[in-house]
Amino acid sequence: MDLKAEIKKLLKEKDAVLLAHNYQIDEIQEIADFTGDSLGLSIEASKVQQNTIVFCGVHFMAETAHILSPEKTVLLPEIEAGCPMADMITGDKVRQLKMEYPGVPVVCYVNSSAEVKAESDICCTSANAVNVVKSLDTDRVIFVPDKNLGHYVSRFVDTEVILYEGFCPIHERVTKKEVEVLKSKHPDALFVAHPECPPEVVDMADHVCSTSGVYKYAKETDNKKFIIGTEEGVGYRLRKENPDKEFYFAYDSFKCKNMKKTNLKKVYDALVNEQYKITLDPALRNRAYTSIDKMLQVPRNY
Repeated sequence: MDLKAEIKKLLKEKDAVLLAHNYQIDEIQEIADFTGDSLGLSIEASKVQQNTIVFCGVHFMAETAHILSPEKTVLLPEIEAGCPMADMITGDKVRQLKMEYPGVPVVCYVNSSAEVKAESDICCTSANAVNVVKSLDTDRVIFVPDKNLGHYVSRFVDTEVILYEGFCPIHERVTKKEVEVLKSKHPDALFVAHPECPPEVVDMADHVCSTSGVYKYAKETDNKKFIIGTEEGVGYRLRKENPDKEFYFAYDSFKCKNMKKTNLKKVYDALVNEQYKITLDPALRNRAYTSIDKMLQVPRNY
């Protein structure tokens, strides 16, 4: 069976749109209607006419799609695809932080559960986190769950950023030594780092940006070689858009296992069986939507 052809056929039959996060396997990115970061995909999904969203990503991403498009059916092909960083924070922990720091607004990275978003004042992405914090009329913020992104933000704002000790295990894994070795092998390569990387690694970067920013920077920069400090899934589009350029990842197997759990067969099964539907309690969804909506009013950088 030609799974790609069958999936495309089913998408039409089921009035569905296929979304693939930048970290998905190449085969899924090849056939997706839209590829991008988690929030960007959810926004695109809210605009399309199709009634079903098949989200190839992890659980919190499908939740965000449901939050922005509650009238549509959202399917997550791999129900076990989670996010270790998102799992490091809960609604209860956010409530505890708010009691510990009364009156201090909570800025929540979009890489978190709907429950955490619902307990937060405003969401942010890696592309607009600095602008989100600057938009708040306060001298202190609580930043959850990613301590590395929060630390990066603190460099550009006068606001005190109270960090929660969460992190992305695959970005946290990047070391200064590994980047130095790659730089010695490829002295003419520019190092592009995601702000989820540790601060000492970010310090070494020629450019720091979100996944969307990586594509933009590689395309617009004349340099021919790049060391990439984010998940290797971005390599598919980087090589496709820049066939004359070379890309090296900051360490071997820079790979999110959860993102790689989704494959073509699971996408096919999701469409055939209309599984797995992601839904939220309406009251929880409304509260989570408020924190996302506030963020959408803030300009983003790349």
